Amino acid sequence: MADFIRPGRLFRVVGFNPSHRQLFLQSEATLVDRTTTRIEIYIGHVELMLLQPYYRNGIHIRRASPDEFAVLKERHGLKTSDGEYTWMLDPDGGSFVVGGIPNWREAEYALMGEWESLYDPSKPWPPDFPVESGHVG
Repeated sequence: MADFIRPGRLFRVVGFNPSHRQLFLQSEATLVDRTTTRIEIYIGHVELMLLQPYYRNGIHIRRASPDEFAVLKERHGLKTSDGEYTWMLDPDGGSFVVGGIPNWREAEYALMGEWESLYDPSKPWPPDFPVESGHVG
């Protein structure tokens, strides 16, 4: 999958682990947007990020275009080699992350039982319920 696109869903930043440079975003199943799945996004090896705490109209994760990267490179002093690892999080380019390849997991919330996170390293993978997963790029 080239891009990860989930329009119309509420996403929020649920965690950043600075010692491991890991970013986690999540979208819960809600009646407001009539969704039944939980989506979790993981980006590791984070070097730099400009985020909103919430993405109320969904998310669109994609590699920065050459023009977008040129602006970010100038503005934030990025190295040319960072272009391959610069990810835009929304369609208008207002949020970005310089880090590893974004990964995502999605599962029907009702089938997850007592699971707290799809990225919980103490739980077996794959789980015993249906789940989709992938990466951007």
